[in-house]
Amino acid sequence: MEIIREDAFRKMLKNGLSGAFLFFGDEDYMKAYCVSAARKAVCDDETFAFFNDMKIDAIDYSANALMSALMPLPMMADKKIVTVNGLNVSGLKPRELDELCDVLETLPEYDYNVLVISVPATMIDESGLPQRPSQIFKRLGEYLTFVQFDTVTGAKLNTWVGKHFAHNGVKATPDVCAFLIEYTGRSMYALANEIDKLSFYLLQNGRDTLTRKDVELVCPAEIATDAFALSNAILDGRGADAMNALSVMKFKRVDPIALMGEVSKIIGDLVVIKALLDDGYPTAVIANIIGAKEYKVKLYAQSASGKTMQRLKEILTLCAQADISLKLSGQGYLPIERFICSI
Repeated sequence: MEIIREDAFRKMLKNGLSGAFLFFGDEDYMKAYCVSAARKAVCDDETFAFFNDMKIDAIDYSANALMSALMPLPMMADKKIVTVNGLNVSGLKPRELDELCDVLETLPEYDYNVLVISVPATMIDESGLPQRPSQIFKRLGEYLTFVQFDTVTGAKLNTWVGKHFAHNGVKATPDVCAFLIEYTGRSMYALANEIDKLSFYLLQNGRDTLTRKDVELVCPAEIATDAFALSNAILDGRGADAMNALSVMKFKRVDPIALMGEVSKIIGDLVVIKALLDDGYPTAVIANIIGAKEYKVKLYAQSASGKTMQRLKEILTLCAQADISLKLSGQGYLPIERFICSI
């Protein structure tokens, strides 16, 4: 079983990409970026991209659908790319995992494919890595190279923000970039949206240098608190309260992708904390394990009480599906509203 980091994968893009990969880890923004970059690297001729860029979303996934995408030869090219986006690997039934492995076993027969399976955060069992990988990792590791996407933080995130502004033709000092991160939160989806919004605002007003006042004027404050309230209403089945909370965030112009990412993270954290509580770990130990403050763990423990692990996982699966639909459809808040109504 081979596990590489996302920077190693990006180096592969420059040297000619080949093989089969599974993206996992906490940073969904970078997964989406690397999927897009892989498509551009493999399908460099847009004329034939329709034939050589085969996309399967989680809602349409089946082993048969994957096999059907792998079999055709590339059109006027040496390779084609097949991507499976948003697959909940932990949610696969034993028979479905067997069927997936059966398809993956045929990859050498169709070596003109580059295969990328992108798994949302928390949708594959990462416990025990790297010394004691889960059975799912062991089985899929026979066929796939794993690419780990860790949350981008600290100086690396600050540098990324500065480069994103520079790409848009805007100057932003490291101090102002750090302020933006603290003000809006560390979600790369949210930051990318706010960077583009700020860049447009400045350039439209004949300026090219960002200030703290610009951030405070244009950007919404961090959404974690509101997202926690929304998540609790969803978990409790309080549909009306959830819709009311969403209405408030609509009024605040909270970016729907950032909001959905925050809700997904909160519910994912609840699943992890619930599992550790069920195993008998005290909150202080759990805080140390997951790298969080104990007061936050106690708050999450209270939210998870009275809910079964099965129920939390069902909601997390629906949450992941809504997140994928939101990022692919461009329908604004509609996928979030459908998610709330489905609970």
